[in-house]
Amino acid sequence: MTDESVVRRLRDALGDRVDTRTDVLEDARADKSGHASAGVPLAIVHAASVADVQATMRIATETRTPVVTRGAGTGLAGGANAGRGEIVLSTLGMARILEVRPDDLLAVVEPGILNADLNDALAEHGVWWAPDPASRAIATVGGNIATGAGGLLCAKYGVVRDAVLGVDLVLADGRLVHLGHRSVKGVTGLDLTSLVIGSEGILGVIVGATLKLRRLVPGAVHTIAATFADVRTAAAASAAVTASGAQPAIMELMDAASLAAVHALLELDPPTPGAAQLTIQTDGPAAAAEAKAIAAVLHETGGAVALAADEVEGEHLLSIRRSMHPAMETLGMTLIEDVAVPRSALPAMFDEIARIEREYGIVIPTVAHAGDGNLHPNFVFEGPDVPPHIWDAADALFRAALALGGTLTGEHGIGVLKRRWLADELGDDQWTLQRDIARVFDPLGLLNPGKVFAP
Repeated sequence: MTDESVVRRLRDALGDRVDTRTDVLEDARADKSGHASAGVPLAIVHAASVADVQATMRIATETRTPVVTRGAGTGLAGGANAGRGEIVLSTLGMARILEVRPDDLLAVVEPGILNADLNDALAEHGVWWAPDPASRAIATVGGNIATGAGGLLCAKYGVVRDAVLGVDLVLADGRLVHLGHRSVKGVTGLDLTSLVIGSEGILGVIVGATLKLRRLVPGAVHTIAATFADVRTAAAASAAVTASGAQPAIMELMDAASLAAVHALLELDPPTPGAAQLTIQTDGPAAAAEAKAIAAVLHETGGAVALAADEVEGEHLLSIRRSMHPAMETLGMTLIEDVAVPRSALPAMFDEIARIEREYGIVIPTVAHAGDGNLHPNFVFEGPDVPPHIWDAADALFRAALALGGTLTGEHGIGVLKRRWLADELGDDQWTLQRDIARVFDPLGLLNPGKVFAP
């Protein structure tokens, strides 16, 4: 069937929700990673309901047309980039909160709602949803679930996998299945909800989610900023905080290059050359005491420690960390990477990054969710294509993380950018098993083809 006839069938079923404007199709080729597919998709379906999604998938199956599900396009692994001959199925317009149950600490939502908008609405009920990616103002809940997103609060409050009770999923052939449960406990059968979380659109289209909420945390937050002579010392200090038994809500590390870039972007005074910074926030009834104890650990490990005077100053300190990605965009094209290691191995991982910088003659600005061992090294280059020596440096970095007992990705996912390394971490048997599982959900291989598993 020709491309024109596929689009015609979509229009017959969905009318003006089918979009073929050139600029919109171009936008769907790329995500926030900055990397784009080689071609332009057929059309974008702006789904407004579950029925729209089902109709799209039925047409896709009947015509054997690939489908790429897309939310806000804020991913960083090329996982929602659409190319030639593909339908883009956008769930961004499905953004309703269907139900809030503060007594059961759950909410039922559509996938297009933004993290920040969700928590603004939940606040009046005295509850919140904990996942807190740095892109919370522009990232969707559906995208969070599809990528297994993390963020700044993971060390204390967990990742998306810890905050989802159930998922409504439209399969490749248009069937709707309700996975999971509304109860706190539920172990009936295989845990297909967890299988879908982080599946990057290759198992089905997420059209709804039952979320596990928390009560709003009482009391004021306390924020600490500590500067260190170098990043390894800062990493060792973060490991010492963890070893002390303290559990901050946020513990973020910025190396010298990333800190300098953000200060330049925000027009702040330049930081001390070579200095790295830890930004730590405590919350809850014991926040003040925890902040004092953590400050003592930071001082003992060589930090120059400052405690924010109030929550406004604390949010200003955190805004420096949240400005990392815009700051990297000022430096050029960026391969934004995402590895995780055991928290005690964080200093060793920064040693490896320094070795790779020396070996390849490059600077790799790096930030880390130090509370959970998740690092984001940034490889800056002149675009549009990633040069071979940058891929070689990234390869060395990935292998270093795996050698330290870590993983290729803590929260961004595999997408197209890391698929060539997936079998290195999984091993051949698990790689094959996972691919076989995906084919049970999607026998024709129509959903997000070319992502996660290398062709």
